[in-house]
Amino acid sequence: MFNKVFSFILFLSLPILTFSQGHTTVSTNLPRLVIGLVIEDFNPDYIDRYWDKFGEGGFQRLYRSGYVCTNHHYDHLIQRPSVNMATLSTGTNPSRHGIVNDSWIDRLKNKEVNAIRDEFYTTVGSDSDEGDRSAMKLMTPTLGDQLKIVTNGRSKVFSIAMNDNSAVLAAGHAADGAYWLDNLSGKMISSSYYVETFPKWAFDFNGFKMADIYIGADWSLLKDINYYSESIDLPKENGYPGRQRSFPYDLGKLKKEAGGSYKILKSTPWGNTLVKDFALQMIPKEQLGADLSPDMLTLVFSSMDYYRYSFGSFSVEMEDTYLRLDRDIAEVLKYLETGFGTNEILIYLTGLNSVSYSANLLKEKYRMTAGIFNPESAIALLKSYLNIKYGEANWIELFANQMIYLDHELIDKKKVNLQEIQNSVASFLNQFEGISSAKSAMEIDANNFVTSEAAPFQNSFHVKRSGDVLIKYEDGWQPKDKYNPLDYTDNNQVPLVWYGAGIKKGTLTRRTNATDVVPTIAAFLGITPPSSVSGKVIDEVIKH
Repeated sequence: MFNKVFSFILFLSLPILTFSQGHTTVSTNLPRLVIGLVIEDFNPDYIDRYWDKFGEGGFQRLYRSGYVCTNHHYDHLIQRPSVNMATLSTGTNPSRHGIVNDSWIDRLKNKEVNAIRDEFYTTVGSDSDEGDRSAMKLMTPTLGDQLKIVTNGRSKVFSIAMNDNSAVLAAGHAADGAYWLDNLSGKMISSSYYVETFPKWAFDFNGFKMADIYIGADWSLLKDINYYSESIDLPKENGYPGRQRSFPYDLGKLKKEAGGSYKILKSTPWGNTLVKDFALQMIPKEQLGADLSPDMLTLVFSSMDYYRYSFGSFSVEMEDTYLRLDRDIAEVLKYLETGFGTNEILIYLTGLNSVSYSANLLKEKYRMTAGIFNPESAIALLKSYLNIKYGEANWIELFANQMIYLDHELIDKKKVNLQEIQNSVASFLNQFEGISSAKSAMEIDANNFVTSEAAPFQNSFHVKRSGDVLIKYEDGWQPKDKYNPLDYTDNNQVPLVWYGAGIKKGTLTRRTNATDVVPTIAAFLGITPPSSVSGKVIDEVIKH
């Protein structure tokens, strides 16, 4: 079945490669096309661990010929894909761009709101409601937005991802298109926020039903099992639904057990291949890089998506995913360099976030201080404490991803001092094993932590959107509810590699920040970055 899929992809791609070879080179010192290769859950250790297994055209090509920033971080507290993508695309922190979490309490509307869902807009490309998305809650411009303004709309800006939040927050406000997988239909879709009429080329692509083809192919190992010597299968792996924990995986069965949802595709290597396929169709059809105005395209790949912790960062499944992703990236690089030439493109490879190592693995195998924190138990004890101290009431409105929201209307009605109850909650939580620090909103807002170890709190805090108390877990500790899967990382370090546009091979060991990517690209393009940018140009990349 895999050979059938591979042959189909060759059939799909060959005409495009021939088309790209016919491009006329534009005479300019600026890169014609900026490509972001962004990988969700990209642990820097993966490059070293799998290095000898990678081919020469993918990760090895970028690292051997590019400029590598080895000490690159997201310097804010809450490491969520939506938060980090907004930071990466705007060049500033959540305290400024406002995407503080996947969702938050809107105090004016008095309800929980999602970072990108917007009922004013509709799905383009399918009949589902998975396209009612927009970037309206993103409070600062992206680099793509700035590029559109500077070139009076002549530059084209696009994004492609498996997940909606990555696609939308990478594209920003003024993009020409953001595309992601519709879990219900298996089609690549967009929102009317970006696209009024679904492009014919995208409609034709969906007609190939690539998601069905990939779902129809079992996920078998690329190599013999003994080849995966860098990986280990942990006995406590949860695996896929139905306790499927060994190859080959019957993806059709997994899809059926998920109620027919194509979401399972995101946790396999084929999700990344689908992103690559769609990109190779988009570039010539949308004429990216075809004129003097530089264009931007962000491709977001997944590392097993929401099942990454069901198997773990040392799993055979993760290694096989990266070996196949290496091939997809190699195909993208070959396509771009054949069509444009290395010096006419600017490519950056980075991670959207980084997977944590299993707390159980760290504790049991390496005797490190680590553990599992149970938020449900902690919140239950906190509720009891607040009831004793302030009276019986539902004081806590929401606890989500390291933020606790208190019921302000209730606090006002009961005439309780908001700062006092915030400090009480923080003080109570600071006594728990597994919590490194809990800080109240009032404390964060009243102090300047930017140059201290508490800087991630300050960088994550937005006065209108953040919770009343923010929590940082101890290193190695991971929160896990009784019924909800683990979805947390304390690792804020990700790879960053620059390639093309005259960049010479080099290595930078000083610390860089995700907010530095936007001003550095702006410097390559010769434009002023958005005024909201807080990062700095990585001069070494340009001057090296």
